[in-house]
Amino acid sequence: MFRTALRNVLAHKARLLMTVLAVTLGVAFVSGTLVFTDTLSKAMSNQSAKSYEGVAVSVTDHGPGRSEDGQKQGDPGISQQTLEKIKAVKGVDSVSGRVTGFAGVGDENGKLIGSGWANAGSNFAPVKDGKDPRYTFTDGSGPVRDDQVALDKDSAAKGGYKTGDKIRVATNGPVKEFTLSGVFTTEDGAVNAGGSLVLFDTKIAQELYLQPGFYSELSVAAKAGATADQLLADIKPLLGESSNARTGAALAAEQAKFIEKAMQGMSQGLLIFAGVSLFVGIFLIYNTFTMLIAQRTKELALLRAVGAHRGQVKRSVLAEAAVVGAVSSVIGLVSGIGLAVAMRSAMDLFDAKIPAGALIIAPTTVVAALVIGVVVTMLAAWLPARRTAKIAPVAAMGSAHLPATMKSLVLRNSIGSVLAVVGVGLVLLGAGQKSDGRTTIAGGAFFLIIGLFVLLPMLSRPVIALIRPLLEKVFGVSGKLAALNAVRNPRRTAVTAASLTIGLTLVTAMSVIGITVGQAVDKASVQNIKADYKVTMAGEGMNLDKSVLPALAKGKGVTAVSPKTMEYVKLGGGHQGVNGVDPAALPQVLTVRTTAGDLASLGQGKLMVSAEEAKKKGLAVGSSLDVQYDDGQKGKLQVGALFENKGQLSDYVLDNKILASHNEMQYLPEVLVKTDGGSSKANQQSVIDALGKNPAVKVSTQEEIRNEMAGEMNMALNVMYGLLGMALIIAVLGVVNTLAMSVYERQQEIGMLRAVGLDRGKVKNMIRLEAVVISLFGAVLGIGVGVFLAWAGGRTIAGAIPGYELVIPFDRIGIFFALAGLVGVLAAMWPARSAARLNMLTAIKTE
Repeated sequence: MFRTALRNVLAHKARLLMTVLAVTLGVAFVSGTLVFTDTLSKAMSNQSAKSYEGVAVSVTDHGPGRSEDGQKQGDPGISQQTLEKIKAVKGVDSVSGRVTGFAGVGDENGKLIGSGWANAGSNFAPVKDGKDPRYTFTDGSGPVRDDQVALDKDSAAKGGYKTGDKIRVATNGPVKEFTLSGVFTTEDGAVNAGGSLVLFDTKIAQELYLQPGFYSELSVAAKAGATADQLLADIKPLLGESSNARTGAALAAEQAKFIEKAMQGMSQGLLIFAGVSLFVGIFLIYNTFTMLIAQRTKELALLRAVGAHRGQVKRSVLAEAAVVGAVSSVIGLVSGIGLAVAMRSAMDLFDAKIPAGALIIAPTTVVAALVIGVVVTMLAAWLPARRTAKIAPVAAMGSAHLPATMKSLVLRNSIGSVLAVVGVGLVLLGAGQKSDGRTTIAGGAFFLIIGLFVLLPMLSRPVIALIRPLLEKVFGVSGKLAALNAVRNPRRTAVTAASLTIGLTLVTAMSVIGITVGQAVDKASVQNIKADYKVTMAGEGMNLDKSVLPALAKGKGVTAVSPKTMEYVKLGGGHQGVNGVDPAALPQVLTVRTTAGDLASLGQGKLMVSAEEAKKKGLAVGSSLDVQYDDGQKGKLQVGALFENKGQLSDYVLDNKILASHNEMQYLPEVLVKTDGGSSKANQQSVIDALGKNPAVKVSTQEEIRNEMAGEMNMALNVMYGLLGMALIIAVLGVVNTLAMSVYERQQEIGMLRAVGLDRGKVKNMIRLEAVVISLFGAVLGIGVGVFLAWAGGRTIAGAIPGYELVIPFDRIGIFFALAGLVGVLAAMWPARSAARLNMLTAIKTE
């Protein structure tokens, strides 16, 4: 029986081609993901370990703590005195002190080099030989004067800078000009992430990022014979409460675990999409083996008649599937390795450099690829094999196309209906539970989709019947035959359409939620902004220096400037986030609608609270709240106004002068600016000039804010579309496979149609229209279910997104329908051409 199975695989290798391709694509996705993440994890771990080479002990400090009354206490970092004490410890060879923060360098056009969030600054910390062990200089040397800096090699190349050039460097304060003393290479993670690294003289770095005479980190090197553990034990007693010491080996191991965990998250995300592709492939494999077995029913019946029992027939079919799965897995594994190499190269397009390292092909990856390919193929072939083994030899020899019994159809439809109803019920229940209903909706979606797949054969007849009159009217005989052929074998049509249904369900659901969230965020970010410009750091969420406020106020054409600081103070018994604003400028830069009280009360030192928060806390205009500020001082604040919170402000708003008087180091993420004459290129340039043409500061118009939001959402959706593209490709292969094998089955019928006058063009149209009908059937169901799940999922996040209202993107849905139709046309090209080229006499004689 095994030899028979092997001969059958070789005899039908052309018809198994699409199955091999489907499994190959799925396995390639899985193995490529595993190889890529393993390689990336190993390379980054090696890079991290390399950065700790020569570091016996690392000392870090988390800054000053707070006393019970909220007062800051303790040093801002590790003092120079502590560094000297550690130097004197027996076995210590050298100690390097580090301070770090943000630093950005502009190119010749003033634009920031590198990614804002990854641009960093630090200090040049030479040891005994005058070199800093963390950096290797390829030109020049480290900065030793106040007006010198060194720059990483890649950033210097991007800016066209060489040693001796003047470069403009921005930190959180005003931009300053320095002389480039040298260019270096480094294993620093920020640089490898596409950012830049600027090295200052230690004194300047301390002034910029911490405080003169203090460090945020110490790297301790050991003398020969001294152990890291002994040094750690001797150093710990010398440290303050806010400092922590660990061995370099322990830090490297911890970093390796962190990287591994991050890679696992990436791997799991990609494997979900690989799983979708394999799930879609199951339908193609199922259809292939169902049709192959139907074509070989008499052959298998003959085997039963000459003595083969049911188990042998079933195992022979499963053996065929195992062979196909094994071959596909090997091809998929090789393809996956190639995919991993391509993904690694593609990272350069995003300006993210991958550390050098060998390609990692773990034994678990090889085993996983082989097992997944074989198991998926055999699982998909199990039901056709089981069904075939149950057919009696005499019945099978009497008919090559045995219809499903009424009992099996009733049972199938009953099970499908129950599953679909349970699924819909769970989805509706989850939607009613709001933010707590996401797991319930996920479970309901699973039952709904499975139930829908079971019901697809029953649904295909009425759905396709609706468009049959249109097909007949527009395409005549070809259209009528296409509609009839599409419902001739409902199970086959259903399984073929199911693959498209899965893909379009996911794509539609993500599109609807993504576009709805995008529009809600767009409304929240721009709709209530009166300001012409928003000033932020290039790195998202970074802190602007307070010097930007007077600089902007002096800008040409600037009529109003309001900071939007964020402070966490103890208010009414709990810690609350409070926005600090300029009361006089606020009405000019934001639309704030009060529901009670007066907006002008902000200028009188009173608190403004959102109406929703006031309702929760039982507050009203005139209510008094105890407050404790950042410096520990206590007082009382009176509520002066309640307002509708549209997402631009926190629930508590106060005059920033009050907050600033209690905190010299305020967090200032953005400033809103109004100019005379509104937004224009000239006014935008005036704001940029007022800030000293600082490359690290971004001045955005309302349109740029909107485009940035839309760009991020579209990028996320495009990534999702790309990852789901594999599933859609497999769906296309499924349609091609079904049509090709259907044409083979219907050779005699096609020959008869040709003989009675149907020309080749109409035969082609018949096959094409059949493919389009099947594709559109899958699209209708997929898009419908996708919109339903998007509505339910949206209900769970609506409370967290102000202004969330479901938006159905009819333009994209129209595109999805058009693409589904195009899929049908493209999938039918080869089968239609084969059908049209059949010799009618030969076809008529075919059994």
